[in-house]
Amino acid sequence: MSSVNAVSVLLFCVIAGASWAASTVLGSSVLAAGVLVALLVAYSAKIADQWERAIILRLGRFSGVRGPGLFFIIPIIDSAAYWIDLRTITTTFTAEQTLTKDTVPVNVDAVLFWKVVNPQKAALEVENYAEAVNWSSQTALREIIGRTLLAEMLGNRDRLDADLKKVIDMRTEPWGIQVSSVEIRDVIIPQDLQDAMSRQAQAERERQARVILGESELQIAQKFKDAAKIYAGDPAALHLRAMNMLYEGLKEKGALVIVPSTAVETMGLGGIMGVASMAKEAQKKKQGADEKRS
Repeated sequence: MSSVNAVSVLLFCVIAGASWAASTVLGSSVLAAGVLVALLVAYSAKIADQWERAIILRLGRFSGVRGPGLFFIIPIIDSAAYWIDLRTITTTFTAEQTLTKDTVPVNVDAVLFWKVVNPQKAALEVENYAEAVNWSSQTALREIIGRTLLAEMLGNRDRLDADLKKVIDMRTEPWGIQVSSVEIRDVIIPQDLQDAMSRQAQAERERQARVILGESELQIAQKFKDAAKIYAGDPAALHLRAMNMLYEGLKEKGALVIVPSTAVETMGLGGIMGVASMAKEAQKKKQGADEKRS
């Protein structure tokens, strides 16, 4: 907000009046009149910036909203009582040691983006609209925290922001103020509760790991059951599978594997000597392969 610079106007009038006074007797009277006019013009002319609006009161009553740009008021009768900024304003507010719905004390920091959309209401309906918005935001934040669970507050901030915006906007609308958005920046909980939540999360992960392991064992057992049904109707397939398992064991370990004689007879391998021979043969093959690599 600004007024027209009266100094240059007065200087111009003084110079013009002095020149006139030098050539005529009525110069002094003209000079006085010119100074008076310059003062009245300087008082009545006002300039509002692009983002400003001026609230004009005429004899104490609301007369209108002026701006942006140059405008004039009637001296003594009119006054520019308020200059309202229409730009978006950022306000930070907090709620300390506020209990959630599940009685957990938290400290919450939030930021509010708002602007004046009706300068008349902002000037006439509330004494200090910026301070009123700040206090209204704090009380609304405490109200929202008191009816929200801690888990919801930590995991669903978007819904919390929307609820908070709705409550604040409802309270500030009569003042000609519109809330653009509300964002919760941080939720701070006690340190001992943080440790407890960390242990709970770790226990939950361990439980899930055990459940997954149990489901895997169940699937493996089911596959073994299905395989047993197949082998029960085909003894030759069972013998081939047993021989393959024995061979794989000998090939990997490279040593003698002791197998019960009943199992060997069932597989038809010709006794313990046949098993020993297979073990030695596998050991020789492995040693030969190692020599070739070296």
